[in-house]
Amino acid sequence: MYLPYHCRAMSFTRRKTRQISVGSVAVGGDAPITVQSMTTTKTHEVDDSLAQVYSLHGAGADIVRITCNTVEAAEGLAEIVPRSPVPIIADIHFQYRLALAALEAGVDGLRLNPGNIRKPDQIRAVAREAKDRAIPIRVGVNAGSLDKELLAKHGGPIPEALVESALYEIGLLEDEGFDLIKISVKHSNVPLMVASYQLLSRKVDYPLHLGVTEAGPPPGGLIKSVAGISTLLLQGIGDTIRFSLTTDPVEEAKAGRQLLEYLGLRERRGVDLIACPSCGRAEVDVFKVAQDAQEAFEKEKLPIQVAVMGCVVNGPGEAREADIGIAAGRGRGHLFIKGQVVRVVPEAEMVDALLDEARKLAEEGVEARLAAADAGAGEEAAEEAALLLDLRGDINHTAERKAAVAEVVQAGE
Repeated sequence: MYLPYHCRAMSFTRRKTRQISVGSVAVGGDAPITVQSMTTTKTHEVDDSLAQVYSLHGAGADIVRITCNTVEAAEGLAEIVPRSPVPIIADIHFQYRLALAALEAGVDGLRLNPGNIRKPDQIRAVAREAKDRAIPIRVGVNAGSLDKELLAKHGGPIPEALVESALYEIGLLEDEGFDLIKISVKHSNVPLMVASYQLLSRKVDYPLHLGVTEAGPPPGGLIKSVAGISTLLLQGIGDTIRFSLTTDPVEEAKAGRQLLEYLGLRERRGVDLIACPSCGRAEVDVFKVAQDAQEAFEKEKLPIQVAVMGCVVNGPGEAREADIGIAAGRGRGHLFIKGQVVRVVPEAEMVDALLDEARKLAEEGVEARLAAADAGAGEEAAEEAALLLDLRGDINHTAERKAAVAEVVQAGE
């Protein structure tokens, strides 16, 4: 199968961390950075919870967290875990016995909140049971639920307070000889979140779980999450991520996966669609064509970059790095591969033709599809571009601008 260069995972300098296993998924060390999300169903409603787990897995989640807030939830986990396509982590707050119950249910990992499970003997009891089963624990510090003593000591949920909370809990776990640990220090304030993880990364070598807590609904929540998580990933910090959005959790998994793909940290498994912003020369509704193409390609698992361009004048050239694209002419679409026009199709068939050619490209490769180009397609596109330029004019005033540039340069000689 054809795999474009921009779809391959790039070499990336990451902070060296210990590696742990969450079920069958490795986290930390040289393992791929993983995507996590969390169900929003009632855990005791097993079929609904499993349906959402499967949806999250299909959207890109490698690991799924499920709340364990009641005995019924723990009993639900006992049914969910063996039927899940991905490792399941139990999310525990306040009641340490529910962590013990979740372990009995067979979960692949625990998340403990140091802000609301504070008694050392209770934390140690969980550590002993988890150690016996080789089940990892995430020390999940959250700025919104920090211990009151730490808040008073530091004057608020600043990075030093979050990190101190994490280190204290880690110490209790280590006292029991437990080291299957990963850590998060989440904050809703992006700069403070970044600073917290940077500080923590200088103090421990455990794998880190990144996230901006309570990020809110899209688009703001997406922007905050991308800003915080990508900043750290590009510094080599982070081993697993979660977007905490006020929306369908499937969107969290999609966003997390796409972020890793766009940063070159995971191989692309789906389409990357790019489109021009449109202009007065556009011969079609670029926004609608791009949306239709996005919807069509979302159902495919084609690891390619697709371009939708408003006109044939500059479209194929501007998007020549895309694997495949379509540029509009007058009532027609000019299908191109790596900037070379290979076919001309009716406007109404643009998206269908683009999808059909993309499938062939993924299967056969660039050279084979270029060799199969329709005779005269390139010449026809060039003629169309010249005609459009003559009809519409140079709306970007390129010739005038180039003349002005030359005038300035000559005046300085």
